[in-house]
Parts: sequence; C-alpha cells; structure tokens
Amino acid sequence: MPLLGPGDPLTHRPSRVLVAGTSGAGKTTLAARVADVLGLPHVEIDALFHGVDWAPRPTFEQDVRRFAAGPCWVTEWQYPPVRPLLAERADLVVWLDLPRARVMSQVVRRTLRRRLLRERLWHGNVEPPLRTVLTDPEHIVRWAWRTHSRTGPRVLELHTQRPELTVVRLPSRRAAHSWLTGPLARFAT
Repeated sequence: MPLLGPGDPLTHRPSRVLVAGTSGAGKTTLAARVADVLGLPHVEIDALFHGVDWAPRPTFEQDVRRFAAGPCWVTEWQYPPVRPLLAERADLVVWLDLPRARVMSQVVRRTLRRRLLRERLWHGNVEPPLRTVLTDPEHIVRWAWRTHSRTGPRVLELHTQRPELTVVRLPSRRAAHSWLTGPLARFAT
C-alpha cells in the first residue's frame, strides 16, 4: 500500500491505531482526537511508562501487551521495548511529521506551561526545574531536538516491513486537521 497523505481515503475502518512522531510533535493530542472520532479507547502510553518520580513502571511492558492484545485502541508509538509489538498489532499508523522548528516551538511552550503551572502529570510527576534544560542531556527539549530525525526512517522501515499496513503522513497541524475532518471522519461513530 502506498504512503497516504491527508486527503487520501482510507480503505478500511481502523481499530488499532498508532500515532508516530517525535517528542513534542503532538502525538498524544492527535491520538486522543483519533480515538474520539472513531469511538475507540485511547491508551496514553506515557501514563503506562512513567511511575512515581519519573521512574519506569515495572509493569509497563505487561500493561502494553495486555491492551495491545485487545481488539481496538489508539496509542502513541514510542518506547523501544514495545514498538515491535505495537507495530505488529496495528492496522493504521498516523505519522505526525512536523518540521523541527514547529516541534521545538511546541515542546518548549508545553514544557514552560507545565513547569510554571506545576501541572501534575502521570503519577503526580511535575516537569523538573527549567535549568535542567541546560544540565540534563535527557531533558525533553534536548531529547526532541536530538531525536527529531529518527522517526521518519523508523516509520519508513515499518512501511517496508509491513507493506499491507496503512500509513498516513501528516506534515503539518493543518494537514492533521484536514485528515481528521476528512478521510477519518468518514468512519466516525
């Protein structure tokens, strides 16, 4: 199957959807919107991964296996230990392929908002002090910059390995909106 764009019709009603993209691209927001349109459960994978004090939860992989075995779900495609399992079960991959400048703008704004408002995230975690952007090489802002170029090759490799898998590439937020309200909306519940 060819790589689809935001205006291309889907050949089937998806039931197991992965949203791929770099950190800060808007995967979780898009996944929630896809789930809403299709009437499917959204499993926020970060909530399964991050435990108290940002420690990885020991049941993460087991939790992912459990929901991935189900008939329908929408989630974000991240975390290397579970990527292959999710890719094997998915029937649609939505690739949010935003330019680096757009992603960085989004991740910086989100990080600032979360930190300044002390927004509670998964299991009570809050963003670390802003100075950690400079001191922590794994800080989400630095991570987004460093890993931006990895998602495209990963999605294209999956597309080669599973040519029957539907992959939709969305290169902008406008394209994502057009796809949600166009081709995907055809399958709305």
